[in-house]
Amino acid sequence: MGRLNGKVCVVTGAASGIGRETALAYRREGARVHALDRDAAGLDRLAGENPGLRTAVIDVVDPQAVADFHSGLDRLDVQFNCAGMVAVGNLGACSLDDWQRSLDLNVTSIYLMMRSAVALMERHGGGSIINIASVISSIGAAPDRFAYGATKAAVIGMTKSVARDYAAANIRCNAICPSAVETPSMTARIDAMDDSVAARRAFSSRQPLGRMGTPAEIAELAVYLACDLSGFMTGSAVVIDGGAKL
Repeated sequence: MGRLNGKVCVVTGAASGIGRETALAYRREGARVHALDRDAAGLDRLAGENPGLRTAVIDVVDPQAVADFHSGLDRLDVQFNCAGMVAVGNLGACSLDDWQRSLDLNVTSIYLMMRSAVALMERHGGGSIINIASVISSIGAAPDRFAYGATKAAVIGMTKSVARDYAAANIRCNAICPSAVETPSMTARIDAMDDSVAARRAFSSRQPLGRMGTPAEIAELAVYLACDLSGFMTGSAVVIDGGAKL
């Protein structure tokens, strides 16, 4: 406990899943946490569990909203970018709308958040940026994930570029690459399938450990990458996948 004492942390996609658990973990570790999402009700529930959290309803693909939010901070030590979506389908099934929405939420939002975050971090001696990518595109591909795979590959590329360009400013940038994680959005996708029992079994069997990961397990890695113990890590795409790459 206390690994993030005194640090100011911003978490996007914080109303549920990995973002929610990371916001709570950062708070438990002593950080001042700003939890961002478009889901006002989800943020209210999050704040109700921990009144010390600060929440803001923000569309992270809106350049002005992102700039206005960061301009209201006095400093920023950790930027955790988790907002994203999964478009299902191969190239032929990927509509232009699915493609554009995937680019907007999975890529452009991170570009906007990092650009604003870097300006703050440079003024205060550095910081840590952590982006959620995916085991898809970090070590291989998955069927029917054309737009998702393309955008998560872009996240890894942006992460490495920022790490290289801002190392001299003491700004670290790393990506977390999970395999299947049992988030509310994952559960909803499984439940919507014709045979949800078989679908859950298939998702779980992709990992040699025989199960999906939990948001709390990803949050623990996010704490490590945010704290000073990982001070020599930058430009890494850290795979946390239950052995799926084996």
